[in-house]
Amino acid sequence: MTEDAKPLLIKRYASRRLYNTETSDYVTLEDIARFIREGRAVQIVDLKSGDDLTRQYLLQIIAEHESRGENVLPLDVLTDLVRSYTTQAQSVVPQFLAMSFEMLREGQSQIVENMTRANPMAAMPGFEEMQRQQQAFMKSMMAGWPGMASTGISNEGGADEDDLDQIKQQLSELQTKLSKLEK
Repeated sequence: MTEDAKPLLIKRYASRRLYNTETSDYVTLEDIARFIREGRAVQIVDLKSGDDLTRQYLLQIIAEHESRGENVLPLDVLTDLVRSYTTQAQSVVPQFLAMSFEMLREGQSQIVENMTRANPMAAMPGFEEMQRQQQAFMKSMMAGWPGMASTGISNEGGADEDDLDQIKQQLSELQTKLSKLEK
């Protein structure tokens, strides 16, 4: 396993301080978020018990960003996530979210390509700047997602193949409509 593919081991001490085992120094939640944005897998474990605390800390990073006004998750999505913990949909939600992000990541290159193709709107003043901003936005939205395809999430117990095919078909139709709008 390469150094970048191996998860960065962070140990949490009883004092709740987080220790980077590679660099032998203490790190903050923001440091961990930066590692993840850079594409590094991170594993956080409690030194004493050995419990894996990664999920807990990732949720804490998201909560801190959301509380600072960096709203990425719409209120409706957050509400539906809370509901999913108390319904039968709980087993489907994680797989659906993982598949959605995977399709978004796969579609990123096509979206950027479509924005850069010869386009009648390209003659408009300011179009190049708008296009540059859109590309920067897409890059920032997709930063840190390179390893999601290798999460090993299977379709067991989740949506059946017909549902997956239907979602793929809908995505394909949306991409076709986007292409027609650009012409």
